[in-house]
Amino acid sequence: MPAIIEAEGLTKKFGAHVALDHVNFRIESGRIVGLIGPNGAGKTTAMRAILGLSTYEGSLRVIGREPFRERARLMQDASFIADVAVLPQWLRVDQAVDLVDGVHPRFRRERALAFLSKSRIPLKNRMRELSKGMKTQVHLALTMAIDAKLLVLDEPTLGLDLLARRSFYASLVDDYMDETRTILVTTHQVEEVENLLSDVIFIDRGRIVLDSSVERLGDTFAAVAVNANQLEAARGERPFYEHRTLGKTVLYYERADLARLASFGEIQTPSVSDLFVAKLSRGAA
Repeated sequence: MPAIIEAEGLTKKFGAHVALDHVNFRIESGRIVGLIGPNGAGKTTAMRAILGLSTYEGSLRVIGREPFRERARLMQDASFIADVAVLPQWLRVDQAVDLVDGVHPRFRRERALAFLSKSRIPLKNRMRELSKGMKTQVHLALTMAIDAKLLVLDEPTLGLDLLARRSFYASLVDDYMDETRTILVTTHQVEEVENLLSDVIFIDRGRIVLDSSVERLGDTFAAVAVNANQLEAARGERPFYEHRTLGKTVLYYERADLARLASFGEIQTPSVSDLFVAKLSRGAA
């Protein structure tokens, strides 16, 4: 598959602080990729570099372009949803649709109106009359209506209640995503997106901790819940993380001998959220 994003040695410094430390990753087209990390891990810095919003060191190509030098051309094929809505407070919802329709050649007005109809937001209301969650939904509807090859979502559902978040992600998969599009989601709320993702990139302190397809996780990682009488033997197989739950200790392994692990208990593939905690903790919890 062709790469939509290719980064080699991607580095970003703010004075003495290294926000991205020689990061390498490749994102193929037609994928939904989670760039996942705690606050301050480098997610937003990477996103800004991908969108051409900041300078950087190293090599970065997005849809075949160098983002910072070719941002105008890049944004013809990419769209972006930030973690905060930025539409003017005096603007009516229908005027916002008219505005984007007039300036972006790949905006699909009917799609935006369809998204908004699901949210039941009155088109004649001004942004200042909407709740925070409604403002976010307007922003989402406008951006998702752009027929782009790459959609970048930076903490896209902040401010939305549970029902609105689920509705948004359902629309993302059912009404927006197809084999011609790629979605990059930056988030620290792993549980909300893990069932949607085809690939995960864990980032912490500016470095990539894990880069894998979700499909390959089961071939690489295993978790076993072990009783106390087998704990020391199980630890002898060199788990990289463990935690206590329901009277047992769950141990996490990477590229281990599954036949040996099976003697300690049932082997399971960790969820993305559990694996995220395990890889970033690197110790007992």
